[in-house]
Amino acid sequence: MDELLEERYVLAMERVTQISQEAETAPEFKEFFMREARFLLHMDELRKLVRESRFKEMPLIQLREFNRGLYEEVLPENYETCYGNPAYAAKQFGKDYGQVLSVLYMELRGMIVHAYEQRLWDMGIGLELFLEIYHMFAADGYPEVKYLKESIYWYMSDYADELMQQNVDGVVDPSQQFAVDIIMEADLTDVRYLYQFGEYITESEEKTATFLNTLPAEEIDAMARTYTEGYRIGFIAGNKPLEKKRTVNIRYILGFERIVRAAIRQFADMGLQATIYRTPVHIIQKNRKGRNGYYGAVPNPQFDFDHRNDAALFMDKDFVQRKLRALQNAYENQKEKAAEHGGPAVMEIFGGRPFEPEACKDALSYSPEQQKIQVQYDLEAGQIVNRYIIGEERSFTIIAYPVPEIGDHFEEIFRETVKVNTLDYKKYQRIQQCIIDVLDQGSRAHIVGMNGNRTDLTVQFHELQDAGKQTNFENCVADVNIPVGEVFTSPVLKGTEGLLHVSKVFLNELNYVDLEIHVKDGMIQDYSCRNFDDEEANLNYIKENVLFNHESIPMGEFAIGTNTTAYMMAKKYQIGDKLPILIAEKMGPHFAFGDTCYSWQEDSPVYNPDGKEIIARDNETSLLRKTDVSKAYFGCHTDITIPYDELGLIEVEKPDGSKVEIIRNGRFVLEGTEELNEPLDEYL
Repeated sequence: MDELLEERYVLAMERVTQISQEAETAPEFKEFFMREARFLLHMDELRKLVRESRFKEMPLIQLREFNRGLYEEVLPENYETCYGNPAYAAKQFGKDYGQVLSVLYMELRGMIVHAYEQRLWDMGIGLELFLEIYHMFAADGYPEVKYLKESIYWYMSDYADELMQQNVDGVVDPSQQFAVDIIMEADLTDVRYLYQFGEYITESEEKTATFLNTLPAEEIDAMARTYTEGYRIGFIAGNKPLEKKRTVNIRYILGFERIVRAAIRQFADMGLQATIYRTPVHIIQKNRKGRNGYYGAVPNPQFDFDHRNDAALFMDKDFVQRKLRALQNAYENQKEKAAEHGGPAVMEIFGGRPFEPEACKDALSYSPEQQKIQVQYDLEAGQIVNRYIIGEERSFTIIAYPVPEIGDHFEEIFRETVKVNTLDYKKYQRIQQCIIDVLDQGSRAHIVGMNGNRTDLTVQFHELQDAGKQTNFENCVADVNIPVGEVFTSPVLKGTEGLLHVSKVFLNELNYVDLEIHVKDGMIQDYSCRNFDDEEANLNYIKENVLFNHESIPMGEFAIGTNTTAYMMAKKYQIGDKLPILIAEKMGPHFAFGDTCYSWQEDSPVYNPDGKEIIARDNETSLLRKTDVSKAYFGCHTDITIPYDELGLIEVEKPDGSKVEIIRNGRFVLEGTEELNEPLDEYL
């Protein structure tokens, strides 16, 4: 089999060599095919260099130049004349041809990481797709676009089993060791190791690794311990069987290898072997909600944004069913390992410039029918994953650290973040219990904005049948969700209504300006923002990236953030717009749209430290799982936070009509919460 694969690869590369010298197409297509052929030849050379371990010998300056050369075409300064830019491709070839060839360009870019991992099969199928489409242009001059689309359709369909198996193996199979081997075996004091991964590397990744190298082993181990202990405690708090688990999936961004190495060792002490997979590069494998796994710098966020809907070129009902069967088969092939998988341990970063995308009219977009198909895929795929990695038995943890792009105060902010991540959870547990005790006396909460924030929301609570043993709110301290600092619930949808408004918010790596969401009986009724001049573009932006193409989704969570220390850090260094949701959600009340925090685990009892059971694990939508699971889940959960300086009021309304204020004019006024104002006083 390997000999046959090698033979196919060599024959394809010989033909590519000929095309690189002279493409036999209509004149307007010659440059595209010749340029892409030269790129593919370069990838073959790259494969050989990696195989010969040449990069381990190169000086740092040469590694930087070589790495930049791999990604140079898609960088912002070159994107205007890049075939990966749908607008440029449409200008050169017309919109129909341009979209097809721009998608081909995106798929072939994956060759870079395939070469580093010596994935000859992946490289070979890419070569053959390129040649198939080239020959259609060479033979017909101007082939019908439908035949070009069919070629890509069948490429994706024919290889769906192998490509979906790669995805599943990356999560549950610890024998996939490419990244782990680098992390555990490389000399991490020499930042040249970063260039072994094949990802785009910038000054930021180098500076992060260099900074971590200045810290003593004890500090590195302590940071890793916060992360790994959060994961372990998550199983204990959720009464889940950690002893049954054998693997944990570490997801992170390059530069943090010293912490990750320490975490791998600490997880091993728990009996867990780390799986670390690269964010997928094949179009069929990608997560439309963003990058997942490990990755380096993003060469050009606009490039990713323009190609977020590339599957629209070939998606139909038959293809989605084919992909679902492939996913099902992949998990069935790894069902023992999937059952032993504990879930993800995620290390996020923050500090980069918030990305404000530009709308591209030539980029592919889903038709209304395709939006419905994608939603259906997400629902059914979620059910498949949950059958093999059982929701009631898995857990997770998330932590975040800044990167040097955050500014001149990077090292100070890093240390402040470590402080925020390791706050005294017992203190917060005690204060937050005061808040919960009052919330549990109420039937609903009223939230009002100030300083230009137009929020006016009412959130309905579940009725407690036994207040001595039950509660609506989880007392969230630093376990799965680091740092400490929130109490949260799943609201009753009926009666939850009003306007949520935020002047500026950063969600899932995208920036939103003047975001408004109108809610009626817990469901999104209407929405708007002011990112683009075109109102339709604004609506599509929210629908794609907040509602994820659903017509409406429910409010799955209402929470009150209590981490005023994190808020003070944000104000002191003026980094509020650069913080990830993970930290930002602890800096004021937040409202998550989509699934509840307990999705797929609603029937598992959860208890607060005081012994009370949290009964608000469901809402009217998630309860539909009992009759039709396809209507119960949405596969998304997006937190939107109102910062304290835009928060006029949070009050609890009791059944008798009386009210108790928790926050007034951005400050905690409830008895027992006064300590939370101390960081605010320090800033003021």
